[in-house]
Amino acid sequence: MNYSSNVTPFPGAATSSGQIGFDRQELSQIMNLYGRMVAAGNWRDYAIDMGREAAIFSAFRRTAERPQYRIEKRPSLRNKQGLWALTGENGVVLKRGHELPGILAPLERKLMKLVED
Repeated sequence: MNYSSNVTPFPGAATSSGQIGFDRQELSQIMNLYGRMVAAGNWRDYAIDMGREAAIFSAFRRTAERPQYRIEKRPSLRNKQGLWALTGENGVVLKRGHELPGILAPLERKLMKLVED
């Protein structure tokens, strides 16, 4: 038998090259925090939105609510305010920066307070 070695690309894969996403290390850091917040009883659900301008991880206290926090990755702001932003429930940017661990720091501190109580 002679098998063909042609690989057919997934439809639309070439057009989605402008999509912003999280790499494995970034998503691992975010999901690590998410898991600990779930274990502490603070978060119950999440959503990931990947578009042409930003990748957004939203964490929810309850599924039917607005997100309690949003972790945003916006490459267009890399050289200005920073690639990363932490946004609160009311839409106010709580922290901006160039490094993900710095953006997650306020949530880490909140988690430490939850564990100590």
